[in-house]
Amino acid sequence: MFKKLSDKQRKRLHRKIHIRKSVYGTADRPRMSVFKSGRNLYVQVINDDEGKTLASISTLEKDFVALRANIDSATKLGEAMGQRLKEKNITKIVFDRNGYLYHGVVKALADATRKAGIDF
Repeated sequence: MFKKLSDKQRKRLHRKIHIRKSVYGTADRPRMSVFKSGRNLYVQVINDDEGKTLASISTLEKDFVALRANIDSATKLGEAMGQRLKEKNITKIVFDRNGYLYHGVVKALADATRKAGIDF
């Protein structure tokens, strides 16, 4: 019934649970959550008080369909996410790396979002 997790997946889920104990999004500082699959990247900005997604972006959208889950694509996606957040007057966020190591794609996405003028 339940799929057995690989050691890599189990470790990521353990890190995710540990991180989520302290990372919480509010109306003033929503949480920016990153998910990456083998081919795509997904980013959401969430207000955990209300349980609502304020903004989202992914490589499945029409404008970003040519992008994949790599560092160059993450940079472009981070810049676009920064612009969307500025349009919604969100300047401060809490970054949730979702259990992934802060390296490579996740780091490129965060740096590009910071470069677009979003504080975290």
